[in-house]
Amino acid sequence: MLTCRKSYHDIPFAHRQHRHDGHCALVHGHNWSFTITFACRETDANGFVIDFGKLRYLRHWLEENLDHACVFNADDPLREAIVAAAPEAFKVYLMDNCSSEGIARHLFEIWDPMVREASQQRAWIASIEVEEDRRNAASFHAESL
Repeated sequence: MLTCRKSYHDIPFAHRQHRHDGHCALVHGHNWSFTITFACRETDANGFVIDFGKLRYLRHWLEENLDHACVFNADDPLREAIVAAAPEAFKVYLMDNCSSEGIARHLFEIWDPMVREASQQRAWIASIEVEEDRRNAASFHAESL
């Protein structure tokens, strides 16, 4: 198996961990970074695992969905009230678990099918690492499935 990595840095968005018993229960933001490890068994005609120049769809997805968003767990009991207070102030994105670990898994579940389709099933995502402000990181690995 061959691998290569692509990183996207400093994507600003907020989140709230409503089950946390400390300050993470408050809406707060980070500058997030994402490192995707791609894998394949056979390279393309250029000898690439993945053509980095053709990954604009991942950057576009980040900009459309997470850039300057407020990410909530889908079951956050205060989400609707928070957003209703000033709906024009929020770009809301929902997921099952907006921890770094949950974000890594969520992105894998969305991006891996995109990568497989774009590469005609030749390449896939082996792992995604998520960093909060470059201090904390979590990752999801395909073999976890």
